[in-house]
Amino acid sequence: MSNHPPVSTIEKEVGRRRSFAIISHPDAGKTTLTEKLLLYAGAIQIAGSVKARKASRHATSDWMEIEKQRGISVASSVMQMEYRDCIINLLDTPGHQDFSEDTYRVLTAVDSALMVIDAANGVEAQTRRLIEVCRARNTPLITFINKMDREVKRPLDLMDEIEEALGMSVVPITWPVGMGKSFSGVIDIASSQMRMFKAGEDRIGHQADQLVSVSDADLKNKLGESLETALTEVELVQGAMPSFDLEAFLNGQQSPVFFGSAINNFGVQEILNTLVELAPAPKSRSTIQREVLPSEKNFSAVVFKIQANMDPAHRDRVAFLRICSGYFERGMRLKISRNGKEVRTNNALSFLSQRRDILDEAFPGDIIGIPNHGLLQLGDTLTEGEKLQFTGLPFFAPEIFKMVETADPLRTKQLRDGLMQLGEEGAIQVFKPMLGGQMLLGAFGQLQFEVVAHRLKSEYNAEVRLLPARYSLSRWVSSKDPAMLKKFINDNSHRMSEDVVGAPVFLAAHRSELEVAQQLWKDIEFHALREHAGLVFQKDLLS
Repeated sequence: MSNHPPVSTIEKEVGRRRSFAIISHPDAGKTTLTEKLLLYAGAIQIAGSVKARKASRHATSDWMEIEKQRGISVASSVMQMEYRDCIINLLDTPGHQDFSEDTYRVLTAVDSALMVIDAANGVEAQTRRLIEVCRARNTPLITFINKMDREVKRPLDLMDEIEEALGMSVVPITWPVGMGKSFSGVIDIASSQMRMFKAGEDRIGHQADQLVSVSDADLKNKLGESLETALTEVELVQGAMPSFDLEAFLNGQQSPVFFGSAINNFGVQEILNTLVELAPAPKSRSTIQREVLPSEKNFSAVVFKIQANMDPAHRDRVAFLRICSGYFERGMRLKISRNGKEVRTNNALSFLSQRRDILDEAFPGDIIGIPNHGLLQLGDTLTEGEKLQFTGLPFFAPEIFKMVETADPLRTKQLRDGLMQLGEEGAIQVFKPMLGGQMLLGAFGQLQFEVVAHRLKSEYNAEVRLLPARYSLSRWVSSKDPAMLKKFINDNSHRMSEDVVGAPVFLAAHRSELEVAQQLWKDIEFHALREHAGLVFQKDLLS
């Protein structure tokens, strides 16, 4: 049994926690900013890398082999760091839209989000989708407008665009002076001081003290018209936009905006300070049974991500847990609410991307890893015994389907094992036809199929062929009447599959087939979203 610390200790530790995700469109500079935040917090010494044996550099948060080859993030990474007596849990998300489902699930595990926008491109398509998820959850959002050292859109135009996309008010905390080659720095609006920019300045601390009053005569002579323009814009913005309101920010109704250049370390310190000073500590979370407070004595956590083969030498699967309440101590006995099974916690992990450390203790807001062999599923709740089920973890009906077969019939077992593991971690959705035959893969974009094929070959030694499938949409099915659900499944068995948790799925080649089924079967509910809780499926129902 765990030796629980007093509630006052848990409350104090909860107050120190800041858990946030970085979201953006691809190429907005998200991974660079992630690196620089780690650098400023002292978590790494070299920006751009964990050094490989051949001294090739890759971003700390991009550890999967295909990410290194393509230079994109396709898996979410977890990193913990300490800054100004706060414990910051940073979750980097895939920027590529094909991996949006993984990003949506990560956003359920954080208390705030940092949105990175490319100042040249403004608010792009993928950013808009992620904003919708944040808005739906009222997630507090900090905005960082990146790449001001390039030729970009006018800051006033960017503010209008972001406000329109967010559907909430935006409040600039800093304001840029110039852009591209004439970018001179940012004005701190509250203090009327300017932080000077020096291109290529990548050593920590060099810019922290370069603050000059905007009324300084030498500064006005040096910058001339660009400073005058910036000050006029600040005046316009202050007249047209509301002042910063902490309560509105915490309720997801207002976003503070910062300008900078992540690659030059410019504006990074302000972001870290804002996270510590303004971003929320962990709050209460909903379960089907009740509301769970972070300061409760007893431990509870939810599995929001599973990653297979983080260490290729050990063929492991790590379940990432967001701690929601209580105190975690290595070796404590935890139970899965779904089936009552016990989980071992002797090898619990903390993370700095691919660097893993055995963890002795953790508190609400922290992200911990539990290595396991298929025992834990996405959405599982772990407690010290109380039966709870956290809500809100989404699974979306995929939009593209492929049949999968092995290039070598002798590798069929490896293919099935690999697909089940990749399906369980949410890398792709895997469907097993109820009448037998080839496994089906469902995804949101072509790149998901490419990544899965690559991983099957490199991690499971199973080379595959992906073939066109005749289906174009799917729906999970349920009914209040188990006998009616069983009859529906039997009568439509040629279109029925099971997903990785045994939930029944109806597949259709055209929308008209779905519409006909909905008209004929009034007692059956068709779901485009399967949430782990709230839509519960039992395998034995189908036996």
